[in-house]
Amino acid sequence: MKLLAWVAVAAAAVMVAGGLSAYGYYWRLQNAVQHEDVDRLIGGNRPKKLNEAVNIFVLGSDTREGANARYGRGLRGKPPASDTMVLLHLSPGGGQAVAVSFPRDLLVPIPACMRRDGTKAPASSAAMLNEAIGRAGPTCTVNTVEQLTKVHIDHFVQVDFTGFKRIATAVGGVPVCVTGDVHDKDSGLTLAKGRHRLKGEQALAYVRSRKGFGDGSDTERITRQQHFFGALAKEAMSAGVLTDPGRLNALLRATAESLTTDKGLTAGEMLKIAQGMRDLNAGKLRFVTVPSGPYALNRNRVVLTQPAANEFFDALRRDVVAPAPAKAPAVPPGKVRVFNASGVDGRAGQVAGQLKDAGWQVAGVGNLGSRPQATYVRYGTGAEPQARALARLLPGARVAPRAKTAPGVVDLVIGTGFTRVRTSGGIPVQRGESRASDEVCERVA
Repeated sequence: MKLLAWVAVAAAAVMVAGGLSAYGYYWRLQNAVQHEDVDRLIGGNRPKKLNEAVNIFVLGSDTREGANARYGRGLRGKPPASDTMVLLHLSPGGGQAVAVSFPRDLLVPIPACMRRDGTKAPASSAAMLNEAIGRAGPTCTVNTVEQLTKVHIDHFVQVDFTGFKRIATAVGGVPVCVTGDVHDKDSGLTLAKGRHRLKGEQALAYVRSRKGFGDGSDTERITRQQHFFGALAKEAMSAGVLTDPGRLNALLRATAESLTTDKGLTAGEMLKIAQGMRDLNAGKLRFVTVPSGPYALNRNRVVLTQPAANEFFDALRRDVVAPAPAKAPAVPPGKVRVFNASGVDGRAGQVAGQLKDAGWQVAGVGNLGSRPQATYVRYGTGAEPQARALARLLPGARVAPRAKTAPGVVDLVIGTGFTRVRTSGGIPVQRGESRASDEVCERVA
């Protein structure tokens, strides 16, 4: 049973969003944080940075050293692993954040990595991604992901079991919901059906639990952890933690001793990032998993799904918000109904959330049985300007009036060729993605 990296995402997000008000506090905490010189260890063979987006790689260490020994004393001394790794992508201008999950069993090439002592770990043509940290520390994982995705990683944050418990407690607990009773002896989690607020040990048991939920797969556990961190981020924002210097200081103090970061993630850099992300809210924080599926020769391993994975990584690299057409009249967003005809489960809700972020009033969502390739924008009487404004956010969308559409309302039909909403920073919607603003009750086995 391993630590999953969502606490590291939480630590990164909290420090990023709270950096402005916590600037003075962080200087007093900085000496408690361990640092690693990524540039020295990786060298010059790194992807180029193409724009103003900030990429923070966050991972959890399952080390059993120190206070973490209680979670498997027989494992003390073994090389650490990072069983869930997340790339936190902050789009230019603070319009959105995307947390990209990499499965622990993802088979990837691991390059030769320099260790802190100057020795070198050999390369592997195919190995599980979570092994990289045990070979040469977190920088090796950063190096591996950069070579795999060709996305430049600006910073990394690593945290352990103890840090996770402290974060969950410092925010006042994280709200969760389960559809039935949970009894998982392996993780120690026991929950009754319904809603709960989890802190400390309970929160750790919840994210470590696997057998008590759904089909027991690691894929489903990753999805549940995405929901957990979304609830954590939403709780921190709604409870005012990030705007209250005293509470934020307590949260930072709770995590500092458990963190390792790159040398470049200084208080000044956090302040700069925070200034660019002040408009971030729970509805703009997306969670996706890299396009992947079972490995044909071993169903217990995962491989990237191509060409979808490379197309997604390319969108992350380039992340450029499409500008509005020149001389386009300013049309306020109106009422829209969103219909999913793409064949991708949940896409109507995902797109509706993106349109809400852009100021649209979502009057309803639904599914259609037809599967048109094109995406259509239909409008009722008086709504043509809004329809054409909406179409500018949807590459390739076709616009036409529709007598059955209510006056003043626009109907969006999402076709199979749909790629993205331009208000989302150019990163296409992914199958199964969620948002921090979602409220989910987890399915129990």
